[in-house]
Amino acid sequence: MADKVKLALVGCGGISGAHMNGYKALAAQGLLDFDFVATVDVRRDAAEARAAEAAALQDGRKPNVYTDIGDMLDKEPDVEAVDICALHRVHHELASAALDAKKHVIIEKPLGVTMKACAVMLEAAKRSGCILATAENYRRAPNQRAVNWALKKGMIGAPRILVYIDYGEALGPWGWRDSKIDAGAGWVLDGGVHYTDMFRYHLGEATEVYAEVRSFDPHRYGNREDKSGAMRVTVEDSALAIVKFESGALVQWSSVRAAPGRGFNQHIIYGEEGSIDYGANVVLRGKEPVNVTEEYHQSLTEDEKYRLFPNGVTDSIATELWEFGKALRDDSYYPETDGLDGMKAMAICMGVFESAWRNASVSLRQVESCQIENYQADINRELGILDTKWNVWARF
Repeated sequence: MADKVKLALVGCGGISGAHMNGYKALAAQGLLDFDFVATVDVRRDAAEARAAEAAALQDGRKPNVYTDIGDMLDKEPDVEAVDICALHRVHHELASAALDAKKHVIIEKPLGVTMKACAVMLEAAKRSGCILATAENYRRAPNQRAVNWALKKGMIGAPRILVYIDYGEALGPWGWRDSKIDAGAGWVLDGGVHYTDMFRYHLGEATEVYAEVRSFDPHRYGNREDKSGAMRVTVEDSALAIVKFESGALVQWSSVRAAPGRGFNQHIIYGEEGSIDYGANVVLRGKEPVNVTEEYHQSLTEDEKYRLFPNGVTDSIATELWEFGKALRDDSYYPETDGLDGMKAMAICMGVFESAWRNASVSLRQVESCQIENYQADINRELGILDTKWNVWARF
């Protein structure tokens, strides 16, 4: 790459550490196509810490440190792109500020705190003509690539049902993620948007959701053993959903964090002729299990290997960041999960909550276009998110 992308890191908390590890993985393979110009966080010490890590990747040149994105955008005109890892409730504010300043954006999932927040960012991206990428890494894992390849080859026939079940218990506090206003929802959104992106990756477009949602224990505890130090939370701990797809396939999705005792997890796709689990183990009718991961890798051309796993890098956050950088310099690249993809994955999650609110199935087209937003209404009011004019059916 002739010149590196001048990048600002916006939001320097927990998940930004995973992004920094991704940049380190790229640097180790000579693939770091970014020049870190600035770090931004409301906590200056957090921004300073990330700046020090970035400096170690570029011969000691320390990025400038800021506590406000507007200040950074005013003082750093050379910044070309921003990597946003921040509180969910401010995603739309930070991304819109960067996009309106003509900066490309990659932003952590979920894209926004509500569907209207997503629309605000999509509108800003369309106005600016800049790239808006959703940092959706799960589909990039080698096992998920192998599963998708096997499905496309028809190894198990046409997919019928994807079973995605997670049962366990989570009693400890999780900070701002325990707040509906700050996080949008609990694990059904925070982790669930990863899962819904993979549903779309493997099965195509979803059309309808029916769900039941519960908060069986509306507290988290400082001491989980004796349930002392109770703290009130405003997000769910359990959801059972059925998601319908254009292809006719169904997803049975159960996300339960209020199940003490024995935990239980299953992630399997059933087709006409057999099944494949998320570890890429294929079981055909009457046959022994076969793991297809090696066969998948052997099927890749050298160009495909480089695009999917550049120089052998398999860290999924590293590869999403590498692709974002390539897209800013090479027209043959474009983010695999852009803003519209991030919005559609989030719509399935929000469809779960809207269905539970109405006690009826909901059309995802209506959720995506913000026609159904009962669950989200108080978040939008609290954050002052106004009506939008985004046409979700026109890709930017």
